[in-house]
Amino acid sequence: MLKQELLSEVIDALCCMPGVGPKSAQRIALHLFQRDRGGAENLAKVLQVAVEKLGLCKKCRTLSEHELCELCANSERDQQVLCVVESPADVWLINQATDFKGIFFVLNGRLSPLDGIGPDEIGLDQLEQQLENTQITELILATNSTVEGEATAHFIAQLALPYKIKVSRIAHGVPVGGELEFIDSSTLAHAFSGRRDIA
Repeated sequence: MLKQELLSEVIDALCCMPGVGPKSAQRIALHLFQRDRGGAENLAKVLQVAVEKLGLCKKCRTLSEHELCELCANSERDQQVLCVVESPADVWLINQATDFKGIFFVLNGRLSPLDGIGPDEIGLDQLEQQLENTQITELILATNSTVEGEATAHFIAQLALPYKIKVSRIAHGVPVGGELEFIDSSTLAHAFSGRRDIA
């Protein structure tokens, strides 16, 4: 039986992406080589350049091809309001979905002692330096509402205490268009505790 080692290597390599299992990887690989070889060549070139040139912004730690990312280099953004997120994907999402005009700090993870991820691994020493040496007046904690995300938010809130900075946590609750009977009890509890006045 003919072995297709190279194709198998491509499929295995594609499995490194989140949400891509062997079946999806196989479909992607077969599509690229059967129907879109130009797309495959372009993807390979772009990925190679990105691997060589993309690093972390020295200020906010999001992905950037420059020393400072586009957001940190933008002097029109509010340098006094800092939003802490877990990943560069969160920066993209918040920028697209909200009118937030402040700056970001990307943890590139969250506290998880069982996995050996402590404050140093997610850059909290660098965050504390920013709190100490800049004019930040508000810290918005936008970590995920997982156990680790909540623990990370709590840790950062405690870290900010000595600097007399306003600390807020994004609300988690019922999604727009959601019906209460389909909402889990933890989400509903968050929605109630994060309620706000409307009049």
